Amino acid sequence: MAVTKLDALVVGAGFGGLYQLYSLLKLGLSVKVIDQAGDVGGTWYWNRYPGAMSDTEAFAYRYSWDKDDLQHYPWTERYVKQPEVLAYLRHVVKRHDLRRHIQFNTEFLGAAYDEAGRLWRVQTSSGVMEAHYLITALGILNATNWPDIPGIDVYRGELYHTSRFPETYDFKGKRVGVVGCGSTGVQVISAIAKDVKTLTCFQRRPQYTIPANDGPVSKEYRDRINKDYDAIWDHVKTSASGMGFEESKVSALSVSEEERNRVFEECWRTGNGLRFNFGLFADIATNREANEAACVFIRNKIRSIVKDPETARKLTPWEPFARRPLCDTGYYETFNRENVELVDLKATPIVELTEDGIQTSDGKTHELDVIIMATGFDAFDGSYNRVCIRGRNGETLRDHWAIRPSTYLGTAVSGFPNFFMISGPLSAFSNVPPALEMHVEFITGIIARAKELVEEDLVGGRVNGTSGMNNGEAAAAAAAIKRRVELEALPEAEADWFDKCTELCTKTLYWETKSWFWGDNVKGKGHRVLFFLGGLGAFNNALLEAAAAGYKGFRPFCGIWHGPRK
Repeated sequence: MAVTKLDALVVGAGFGGLYQLYSLLKLGLSVKVIDQAGDVGGTWYWNRYPGAMSDTEAFAYRYSWDKDDLQHYPWTERYVKQPEVLAYLRHVVKRHDLRRHIQFNTEFLGAAYDEAGRLWRVQTSSGVMEAHYLITALGILNATNWPDIPGIDVYRGELYHTSRFPETYDFKGKRVGVVGCGSTGVQVISAIAKDVKTLTCFQRRPQYTIPANDGPVSKEYRDRINKDYDAIWDHVKTSASGMGFEESKVSALSVSEEERNRVFEECWRTGNGLRFNFGLFADIATNREANEAACVFIRNKIRSIVKDPETARKLTPWEPFARRPLCDTGYYETFNRENVELVDLKATPIVELTEDGIQTSDGKTHELDVIIMATGFDAFDGSYNRVCIRGRNGETLRDHWAIRPSTYLGTAVSGFPNFFMISGPLSAFSNVPPALEMHVEFITGIIARAKELVEEDLVGGRVNGTSGMNNGEAAAAAAAIKRRVELEALPEAEADWFDKCTELCTKTLYWETKSWFWGDNVKGKGHRVLFFLGGLGAFNNALLEAAAAGYKGFRPFCGIWHGPRK
């Protein structure tokens, strides 16, 4: 079987991979994207579960780099739903003629760096590919986390995981059980309750969730967004969350209880969980007293919404408001429906799946036609640990991360030359599309700079005596010199970045809670630092500063000095 040879291979056809493809094609490189899926979309291709939507408002959940498309591409509601995101990405691919560079139904099986040839040899389900640069856009929420429950193979009904949902389904008139009440569970439960015969919600832990207050947007609203898009994107890329709202600098403790509750109530009506967490007061995530004030407000809301006191009690969290902030479309109200039951798994854990449903520790078998596992992902590093990626001296990425997943700027790893990750571990926690753009622009920038330096030295005859060569000889020399380029993070830069991420994470109340943020949801993974919690703007500044300093933190390119440009 012939080996496909490329300048760059990109793995993943979601937001990050598509923009990386577009950017490298602009550099004139030979590039291909591979994806296991049958079409573009990344996580939005696989996560087709009922109610799937972004909790970033529609105006900021898209690419910023095509201003004309920003002005004209339609969106009609405050938040975009899964089918709309998928349609948008297909539109971008068609608009920029990217599909011919994408190979679908092709699984990434592993990769090894050839130190002699200075290239990556990549195993795929469709054959071997060789590339100078390997760029992975695997996504932070891609590796499915199936719960360790006995009897999964015994159950005879329909069994789904939210991260791998079928394109078509029909739950009308069926007895449905949902295991998990995190972000996806909240969305699924709110979406299907009105259609199913019965809905049994198996709650692993109660959640703080804020109304999304989704709905149609007016033409006047859209016109105002279009007019302000330059300022909007400037703000998004310099803010902490990248969500498009102003983040507060006011302490919750600097105002009266009455004023705090007025602000909380206003946001409850306006909507959005991240806005509630970061847009109202500056210290909800860091100050215990401020955090408890927010908790008390939401607990009171739960009691006022849920009619049955016992159900309200089960739904009420008592830990800090320090998990991934959620927003919903009527989650608490759903439990007022007569066809909805809540099972508290802390009181009565799941024992096993039987042929007919789920058995809990109180001896009850909940008979179900459909079971939906909304049990999340092995986030951040999970997708990388499930394939074998070998760098220098045969070291695997899994071994490199045995103690802790470490990267430089969430993008590069020492000992793995010419290997880049779009939103790898220790990337910013924020609105995803603008964060991915920052990664792509940094990766494209370092590759472009290396290409530029090689071309400058070839033209100037400063490398290998290339002065006076004819076109054919110069092309051969260029190819040989290009293969000398090794872009590799320094171990000390990687270690410093990990220390910075650790310092930021451990200063927050988030660190004190068990969460998928830290890998606690995956058996045996442990509580570990997995992302940068300093804000999207600060993360982008770190990327820009490294680039401006000649890509500080990387080894010199192919022995050529790559200091700051004059």
